Amino acid sequence: MTPLPMHSTIGMLGGGQLGRMAAMAAARLGYRVHVFTTKEKAPSTQVTDLVTVGAWEDRGALTSFASSCDVITFEFENIPVDAVRHLDALCPVHPGPRALKICQDRALEKSMLAGASIETTRWQEVSSLEELEDAASKVGLPAILKTAKFGYDGHGQIKILSRDALASAWKSVGEQRSILEAFVDFERELSIVAARAKGGQMSFYPLVENQHTEDHILSKTLAPAPKTTPALAAQAVKIAKRIAESLDYVGVFAVEFFQTREGNLLVNEIAPRPHNSGHWTMDGCATSQFEQQVRAVAGLPLGETSPLFKTTMINLLGEEILERDTFLALPNRRVHIYGKVGLRPGRKMGHVNILEPLG
Repeated sequence: MTPLPMHSTIGMLGGGQLGRMAAMAAARLGYRVHVFTTKEKAPSTQVTDLVTVGAWEDRGALTSFASSCDVITFEFENIPVDAVRHLDALCPVHPGPRALKICQDRALEKSMLAGASIETTRWQEVSSLEELEDAASKVGLPAILKTAKFGYDGHGQIKILSRDALASAWKSVGEQRSILEAFVDFERELSIVAARAKGGQMSFYPLVENQHTEDHILSKTLAPAPKTTPALAAQAVKIAKRIAESLDYVGVFAVEFFQTREGNLLVNEIAPRPHNSGHWTMDGCATSQFEQQVRAVAGLPLGETSPLFKTTMINLLGEEILERDTFLALPNRRVHIYGKVGLRPGRKMGHVNILEPLG
């Protein structure tokens, strides 16, 4: 892939904070970013003057958008695949429609992982209450029922403790196609952010440990993950590499893991984009995950991923954003605000990276 010349335009599908931070990274490398979003005044629109507000079904708007771009990427996965296919026929989209289709559907994702001999918890796809009842017998309880699509930050999932709760759980997910996963008694949750270039070159950030709120929203990331053995790190890299090759992936992605009590890694989910658990790289690495995304889709050499600091990333959720000035007054804190208007509990408003010397 010939690198994009400076002053080229990168299309960004989605207007959220991930797109905002990627657009800022792109500007540092001499690129412009054109955002396609369904929402006016989205966070990404505050950092670029190239913005199209339209519906994913609007083929005219998509065609016009593609004509202004040299390459296109996306900052969240809940985009209709048909829209991405339409764009990809007009302008290269990285990662492509196939990777998006698989990663936005939990059942397809689990099947892909199984085909690549990557271990997950026991699971079964369900499309009716009867199938859920059968799955509960095979998978076992307790278990987690998750909608196959459009789930994030704990949305679209419910823990089932007994068979008496199956009917109410099925109603709670809207009686839509889902998967039932066996409950994992895990030691901790980990993730790795990786990148793959068009020619197959890959880079891997260190494995990190993630801590969540009771509502399953990421609250804190410890980077690099404490108590990580070389064997565990190598296992994570091996899995990420196998996933990228299976998807013929181009761009940044994250793999979320459960570390079992025995020390094994089970893949929980794949995020086909920069990830919340990679926000620490903005200050803790020479190359942030957002710059790496730009490098990968623009055909530039991938950047250095070794940590410069031991970093604790703290999400600012809801009214926690009002503590911004407190963090700014403390040493070794880097504050990142997303520009969202309107507070509500659990909403990601920004994050803080706390930097300490390595060692």
